[in-house]
Parts: sequence; C-alpha cells; structure tokens
Amino acid sequence: MTHNIYDLANELDRAIRLLPEYKAVEAVKVSLNSDTDAKAILDDYLGFQTELQGLMQTGQMPSADMQKRMEEIHQKVQANPLVSDYFAKQQHLSIYMSDLEKIIFRPLQDLMK
Repeated sequence: MTHNIYDLANELDRAIRLLPEYKAVEAVKVSLNSDTDAKAILDDYLGFQTELQGLMQTGQMPSADMQKRMEEIHQKVQANPLVSDYFAKQQHLSIYMSDLEKIIFRPLQDLMK
C-alpha cells in the first residue's frame, strides 16, 4: 500500500494537534497571552534566549552581566505560575516531539551506517 508522504506528514500534523499535551500548551498559551505581566516575562525570556544563542554561535561565552540577567529572568519565570506552567506543559509535549524526531530521522541515520 503506497501513501503519499505529504499526506502522511499532514496526518501527523493533525494528530499532534489532537494530543492532550498539545492542547494543554495551547490552553495555557491563551491564558498567558491575556496576562500582560506573564506575556512580558515570556517575551523577555524568549528575546534573551535568542540573544544568548547568537552569542554562543559566535563562540563567545556569556558575560557576568548576562549571567546575572539570565538568573533574574529565570527567577521571574519561576515566580510567575502561568509562565512556569507554560514551560512545564511545553516540556511534556517536547517528549513526544523528540520521540517523533527519532522515528522520522531513523531512515536517514540508517543510510549513514
């Protein structure tokens, strides 16, 4: 039985969106986006992550100021129940995504052997 690979990929997309873990992240994100304090903390965290990744890609290590800022942002994330819940739920979903990634890339890994 042959399947169109794109049809299978779209079916996987739909199945992921039906996962309870996906729905949980989606629901908390709606709540988070309607809370200006939580949204500001998340935006600050994501902006800092992007900045940090750019720094690491150039081979630089975070300065003492950046490390202090990282700790401050981490404390804000932990102190806000909505933001910390968002990251906890996202972590649960990422387990599925990691497992799927392994399965999807297995044929390419087999070619490398």
